[in-house]
Amino acid sequence: MLLWLLSLSTPILAVILVAVVVVGTWAAGEAEAALGAKDPGAIVVDEVAGMTLSVLALPRTPVVVAVGFVLFRVFDVVKPFPANVAQRLPGGVGVMLDDLIAGLYALALLLLARRAGWL
Repeated sequence: MLLWLLSLSTPILAVILVAVVVVGTWAAGEAEAALGAKDPGAIVVDEVAGMTLSVLALPRTPVVVAVGFVLFRVFDVVKPFPANVAQRLPGGVGVMLDDLIAGLYALALLLLARRAGWL
């Protein structure tokens, strides 16, 4: 819901997303090494990036953000191809990429729903 409350413009949010992905990829790799586990639950920057991507190209109304969150979480848990393959990549790239793919799937469905007049 923070995405809705901040009311950032799409270009500003895109810049923030790029920064989160770049810094988050590095940080996730470092955290994996420090924690000694593959994609441990303590790393959440990947969810921030994926959720942000899921609503990036849409007006961030409460309904869009809520539906985007649900869709993103579904795709993040189910991990349809190629997210399931991306998750196996080493280091921070694997941590971040599967969530970005889940965010893209959610964004695609949200854009289709908007085009159909449902959002």
